[in-house]
Amino acid sequence: MDFWGTLLFDGPSSDDRYKRTRLNDFERILTGAGTRVKRAALDSAYEASGSYLRRIWGTRRDVPVQEHVGAILAAVDPRLHDRLSPSLMRDLVEAYSRPILVVPPAVDIGARDALEALRARGHTLALVSNTMRTPGVTLRKLLGQYGLLDCFAHTTFSDEVGIRKPDPAIFGLTLRAVGGEPETAVHVGDDPVLDVQGGRGAGMRVILVSARAGSRAEVTPDAIIPSLAALPAARGSRWKF
Repeated sequence: MDFWGTLLFDGPSSDDRYKRTRLNDFERILTGAGTRVKRAALDSAYEASGSYLRRIWGTRRDVPVQEHVGAILAAVDPRLHDRLSPSLMRDLVEAYSRPILVVPPAVDIGARDALEALRARGHTLALVSNTMRTPGVTLRKLLGQYGLLDCFAHTTFSDEVGIRKPDPAIFGLTLRAVGGEPETAVHVGDDPVLDVQGGRGAGMRVILVSARAGSRAEVTPDAIIPSLAALPAARGSRWKF
């Protein structure tokens, strides 16, 4: 199952709504350590790190969140990272990662019941997601806050494995983690490329979650549902949950 747009709703660009909180904390932490950085320099560095990340993400690859922070520091001053202690770097990474927990995105209100219904039927559930600026370790905490983390036997996040959807490899990693096989697996997601084409490229059947009636992907999903509440009853031409 996909995370963004399927379980929780907060568009990919919305990570930037946490920019002010992140940079306020960066400024506070660096100043407290005796390293004064102009706010304008941090703003410019944050934008530069976004360009760096987009270039990587465009190749279906990903990097750990520590490299996000490193990219910001390098854009401020190439020598800054080397002047900071490991404990200070940990503080910066934590400050970069946590804003979503303070102002969390919305959750599909039918998610818990749908996931519990599938588990009760003996289905093994796994999550596979691209991350943006918020790392997988924090997204697991968010799932825990919503009471959803324990529904999944395994969670795969791109920043931790270095691969992004729609690369079939990230689906393969997730299947192997739960002892699954593509031909008996179904991927559920909202994105026609990342989820439908990606899941199908990995040899899986696919359900598209879309509130738009008649939504179609370049690769046709096996079923289209309006929300996760409809997932336990979803039907395809060759299967039924």
